[in-house]
Amino acid sequence: MNTVSSFKPLALPYARILILGSMPGVESLQRQQYYAHPRNGFWPIMAKIAGFDASAPYGKRVEALTQSGVAVWDVLARCIRSGSLDSAIERHDRVYNRFADFFDAHPGVALVCFNGAEAKRSFDRAVLPTLAARTIRYVQLPSTSPAHAVPFQQKLDVWRAELGPHLGKLPS
Repeated sequence: MNTVSSFKPLALPYARILILGSMPGVESLQRQQYYAHPRNGFWPIMAKIAGFDASAPYGKRVEALTQSGVAVWDVLARCIRSGSLDSAIERHDRVYNRFADFFDAHPGVALVCFNGAEAKRSFDRAVLPTLAARTIRYVQLPSTSPAHAVPFQQKLDVWRAELGPHLGKLPS
């Protein structure tokens, strides 16, 4: 088992949507990029919804995504896990990201989307009870992981229905 740590959030101050995973997978950690596994559907889905090139360099994708009002982070700051699967995350020794601070710094976030079931379970169990009341909608979306065997188009349709109405260019 290895102790793994997440990344800083990808976010502009005026973000309206926060997408939360549980913890980056092995390839993402090696490359220091969110959703770096080539078969993960996150970037292709977001590119179709937000209108950018999914094959652009990572920095350009991040810029396009954050400019459209989307922030990306993980529920866990640190955990013990072998491999990349959420099911391998040890229940003990989980350290959660500081969401009260994040929401204070990003008061426009009105929608939190969980990229898969483990992110939502962890957030609901350990984070949500610690947050002050806020007007935020929480939605679990189908995981973009290649391990989640749902057809790409089905994932895209669900993601587009939830995120599409909230996207747009942010003020400069």
